[in-house]
Amino acid sequence: MKTVKILLTFALSATLFTSCYVENNIIDEEPTISINQLLSSYELWYVDINSTSGYGTTPFLQKAFTISFKNGVMFANNNLVGIGSSGSGYGIAVADYNAYDMILDVNHDVDGFETFDVYQIDNNTIELYNPNNDTSYFLDGYQRSNFDYDFVFYDNIHYFLQEYEAWEKTYTSEFGAINEFDNENYLQFLAGGSDDTFRSSQDENGTSLNNLVWDYTGFYGVGNITGNSKLKTLTLDYDSFDNEHFELSVLNDAKIELFHPASETVYEFEGRGYIQYLKNDGVKRKETLKRNDMRKERKNKVDNPRKNTRV
Repeated sequence: MKTVKILLTFALSATLFTSCYVENNIIDEEPTISINQLLSSYELWYVDINSTSGYGTTPFLQKAFTISFKNGVMFANNNLVGIGSSGSGYGIAVADYNAYDMILDVNHDVDGFETFDVYQIDNNTIELYNPNNDTSYFLDGYQRSNFDYDFVFYDNIHYFLQEYEAWEKTYTSEFGAINEFDNENYLQFLAGGSDDTFRSSQDENGTSLNNLVWDYTGFYGVGNITGNSKLKTLTLDYDSFDNEHFELSVLNDAKIELFHPASETVYEFEGRGYIQYLKNDGVKRKETLKRNDMRKERKNKVDNPRKNTRV
């Protein structure tokens, strides 16, 4: 009987030992993905600014809609003007990076050096944790072929309006009732504090941007129209003659159409003085520089961007 027990004990021990050995071998042989493979697994990483955790800011992530990692160079779509076509959809080169041991070191062309701990949250989401300001950014991965640049553009169109120093009126329809807005020849859209600010000028067409005299400053708002994601409402708050309401259409990356329902007049404005969010050349207006800080307050986000249709 003792002999049987000894044999059973030996057999059980051998079985357990073999199981552990096999299990350990399976774990050891399980393939792992490197940080460079992870970063390059998607062509675009959408910066879900609304999911940011922490009270710090990393400037180049605040202003980016997407970032991409290509052979040590980081690209970003910081502007809505040209998004989907700029850099074949990647945007512009903004930084060099080095990735190792789930650490990402970025040397930005303007904002300097930042380091991040990288965590893979799920199949297409990563977290970039900045230990210097105790803040995490969450990025969603997409390929260019299934990323909806149109959705990002129209869902954040108020930033598109801010990407020019001024909008100059270039067309007024012959039809439509005479109204106060007929006298406004320039518009400028700024961002400051928690409200969006616009300015208007009645200076003559062709006036140099540096010589424009802004006659009025007020608040503006952009809204959606049910059933048409590419048609927006634009409200300009003129205290002197009440609010002005328009239907806003984008004709191209430098031209907008404003339809004034009250008078049934159609206006076209063209953008003057394109602002690229990367370089600070020291000569931009103070108001323009403030806009770089406002990306944090972007209220819209992309949950499931649809297929791109933007040309």
